[in-house]
Amino acid sequence: MVSNNKILSVKELSTHFFTEDGVARAVQGVSFLIEKGKTFALVGESGCGKSVTALSVMGLIPAPQGKIVGGKVIFNNCDLLELPEKQMRKVRGNKIAMIFQEPMTSLNPVYTVGNQIAEAIKLHQKKNADDAWKEAIKMLQRVGISEPQQRVKEYPHQLSGGMCQRVMIAMAVSCKPNLLIADEPTTALDVTIQAQILDLLDELQRVNQMSVLLITHDLGVVAQRADDVAVMYASRIVEIASSKKLFEKPLHPYTQGLLKSLPQLGLGRKRKRLSTIQGNVPDPLHFPTGCKFHPRCSIGCNDKRCQKIEPQLKEVETGRFAACWYAPGYEKAEVK
Repeated sequence: MVSNNKILSVKELSTHFFTEDGVARAVQGVSFLIEKGKTFALVGESGCGKSVTALSVMGLIPAPQGKIVGGKVIFNNCDLLELPEKQMRKVRGNKIAMIFQEPMTSLNPVYTVGNQIAEAIKLHQKKNADDAWKEAIKMLQRVGISEPQQRVKEYPHQLSGGMCQRVMIAMAVSCKPNLLIADEPTTALDVTIQAQILDLLDELQRVNQMSVLLITHDLGVVAQRADDVAVMYASRIVEIASSKKLFEKPLHPYTQGLLKSLPQLGLGRKRKRLSTIQGNVPDPLHFPTGCKFHPRCSIGCNDKRCQKIEPQLKEVETGRFAACWYAPGYEKAEVK
């Protein structure tokens, strides 16, 4: 995975949680890169390690239970994992910003939304309190909140879920970051508000020329918004491709299962029950041997190689990566 236009390069990232029950290997050997101005989607079921990957990039893994045990996170030619916390604070929220999954719990309930937006502006943009407050009002207006002069004085509990999500976006883009991490930005929102939020992110990305790491389990959103996609399963990435190629011809059985589970329009009376992937994502404390997907895979469940040897992510064709013994061209490919 080589690019001269990259803004973020994650190499062999591994993050573990050390619990009383054992070591939970939430992220193992994850590698991907994001190009400038592009949207890179990280998809998979809940529990696959998507959010932990994002938190690792941001340096927000809770200690002492959580620890990044290996890998590199190269942002603008600097390894973020080697930065001391004081320097990382200058990057976090300024050069790299994040929209968290649950806006109602991510916003501080005892401060007005204006104070929370202004705080980031004062910290990173070095503006005084009055200028930061005026900028907070402008940001609320920019993200489509009506009567921003009034809303800026209100608390999170006084706003709807959709408005809180817009406040989170305003906070995240207030310092014009180079990279925006959007972790399930439309969770718990109705369909109409989801579309508005995604359109807003597209507009802000275009205006600010940001790169976006979009974390979601909604493949419909991915098809419309992402340039490149990485499919994650049980702590590892199992497939990477451009959005177009992934939806045209998925290579990994897990990706195929995800796409088959999508509802299809226009089938009329021929409509059938939605296809499902049997079983659940394995417990990170007790991953199966070999390919982690083999207990749920119609192909690998009876293959001894799949049961015993875990396939590594390989470039099976230009720009396409897969970790499956049955992916076309996999046996001849080399690990990058």
